[in-house]
Amino acid sequence: MSEWKKRCEDEWSLQGAPMPDTLDWKSVYDVKPLGRNMLKNPSPHGVSKDVPPPEPDLPEVPTRGPPRFQPHGDFSGWTTSIETLPYDSSGIPAGAVICQLPQCSWFTMEQVVDLKAEGLWEELLDDFQPEIVVQDWYEESQLHKFIYELHVKLLGADKSTVISEHTANPTEDRSAYSHNWKEVSHVFSGYGPGVRYVHFQHRLKNQFLNGFYGTLSSDSSVMVRPTKTSA
Repeated sequence: MSEWKKRCEDEWSLQGAPMPDTLDWKSVYDVKPLGRNMLKNPSPHGVSKDVPPPEPDLPEVPTRGPPRFQPHGDFSGWTTSIETLPYDSSGIPAGAVICQLPQCSWFTMEQVVDLKAEGLWEELLDDFQPEIVVQDWYEESQLHKFIYELHVKLLGADKSTVISEHTANPTEDRSAYSHNWKEVSHVFSGYGPGVRYVHFQHRLKNQFLNGFYGTLSSDSSVMVRPTKTSA
């Protein structure tokens, strides 16, 4: 066994995993595909879960034009989109005069992780099936009962075949003010052969009422855990 192959096996606890001699194990070791976050720019809003979320500033009142739903941050590495939602007039008595209603929008951020490009090999993914760990943090903005959604899919080589998936739609408790980070996580295990990509998508709800109020996310991650599952 080559020195680099032995290092990979020992440091990542890969005893029993398929480790073909055809791989360049020094390159695999240098890339370190196991135990690291494979998402690019995991905190695009420039905040950390290790620090309390910032209190929202008093927004500037726009002088003219339609509501502006653009969140602030550096979203390089992400594909983003905005879905403006209809005004919610439920609960307003008939005949009541309303000067202005809050308008909400979903801000979607997504990435596709190429597991082979990140240094993993087909035999490991198909036969050993190491755990794929997804973790995310979002701010309790309390803008709405539903302010966050997570959708993660394990995809085949064609980038469209869904081999396994997980969705989270937490409900917020707005009965008492709380402004913390909330964790959302999932572990994929025993997912079967053929996984080559991970599609990570989360949606954050924003609100416009005389200014923009957003929901923040931080420290998103997709990591392949260097241990075999007990499945």
